[in-house]
Amino acid sequence: MSAIAIIGGHGKVALHLEQILVNRGHQVTGVVRNPDHVADVEATGASAVVADIETLVIWQIEDLLRGFDMIVWSAGAGGGSPERTYAVDRDAAIRTIDAALRLETRRFVMVSYQGARLDHGVDPEDSFFAYAEAKAAADEYLRRQDLDWTVLAPGALTDEESTGRITVTGTRGPVSRANVALVAADVIHAPETAGHTIPFVDGETEIADALRAVIGGGTAAGDGVTPTAG
Repeated sequence: MSAIAIIGGHGKVALHLEQILVNRGHQVTGVVRNPDHVADVEATGASAVVADIETLVIWQIEDLLRGFDMIVWSAGAGGGSPERTYAVDRDAAIRTIDAALRLETRRFVMVSYQGARLDHGVDPEDSFFAYAEAKAAADEYLRRQDLDWTVLAPGALTDEESTGRITVTGTRGPVSRANVALVAADVIHAPETAGHTIPFVDGETEIADALRAVIGGGTAAGDGVTPTAG
């Protein structure tokens, strides 16, 4: 059993993930900003901690995450002002990565999105630009650290039921939040995925088989998989 902290514990993906991990026997804590969200997290069987990751300095994040074996970053500003997007999706994420380094909490799973990269190509006038910049910066910072990181890059999120099947590919497409949660849970159980960025959409391959192909470099991994030394 591992102690797992999920930053952004009230997100739709996070709520699915918390229930899956609790059912698999882990000790799970969802970090939430709004006290009104505690009951929803606890309904999954996880514990909840109220903390505004946007405003915490690094030593406060260390205190928050001390004692956990793994960290999942699933937080986000959820749109709004570019300033807040940078503050949460880039700056707070980077402080959390730094806290993990200081605590020597090696396993770090980042929930990103398909297409997140420094050369994302989003027009600076587009309202999505700040998010694209922030996520690219945080992902790239994580990849440069001496951690056992995995970056998940799902396609366009939907609220469809989980199929338990995906395609690992650089080709754009939809993926259910429930499937994203299953991928995150399986990645947590597969330390061999450390050092990989995994872009995926709903598909026809069982999640475990798709991840095995990523690890082994098999053809089911498709285009766009990025293995990088941690």
